[in-house]
Amino acid sequence: MKILIAEDDLNIRMGLSDLLDNEGYTCLEAENGEAALSVYIKHQPDLVLLDIMMPIMDGYTVCRKIRQLNETVPVIFITAKSEEIDQVLGLELGADDYIKKPFGTREVIARIKAVARRCRPTPQPKVSQDAETFWMNDLHVLPAQLQAQRDAMTFELSLRDLKILQLLHREKGKVVDRDMLFNECWGRDYLPSSRTLDQHISKLRKVIELDAKAPKLIQTVHGIGYRFNEHE
Repeated sequence: MKILIAEDDLNIRMGLSDLLDNEGYTCLEAENGEAALSVYIKHQPDLVLLDIMMPIMDGYTVCRKIRQLNETVPVIFITAKSEEIDQVLGLELGADDYIKKPFGTREVIARIKAVARRCRPTPQPKVSQDAETFWMNDLHVLPAQLQAQRDAMTFELSLRDLKILQLLHREKGKVVDRDMLFNECWGRDYLPSSRTLDQHISKLRKVIELDAKAPKLIQTVHGIGYRFNEHE
């Protein structure tokens, strides 16, 4: 799912991009309204996060122009303005929801998922070409459910978590380098960032490892990438 983040505040824009990227979304960014409209026309994102107060062209104008092109794409306004009249105006222009600054990460993800379900009711995306369950030592991975299990415990996985585990399991015993991880789990058009990869692996370890500080399932091969060894 491609999401356009139109926000003139660099810190907020980067924070949203990192958050959504870690959830498995593909992010497009724009620093002003004019750029946002250009990116929308060129890339046709599946959802738009749209700041109201932006230079060159404000969010209301961008929303109006997007609605002239597409009446159904979900649009969520990001705003520090909380007056009722602004919310009414935004909704009249075709916005589907609001996120008020300052906002929490859970709220952002929850609102995106809710709006996506409400506005774009589609079947669940394919999680893998091979949805067979598999074992990584004592961890049972269930692709179709986006879950993993150990004994009586169940862990929720993001789509990107699953892709990483499937790749490491497929290449078990081999070192999977960073380029391969990015190409298969982020996409070939993604601009690689070691920080993004390492942070995601760190978060995933906290979910699936018995001891995230001494990982057995996702082992670091310094300077190269990661590896899964059976029965380590």
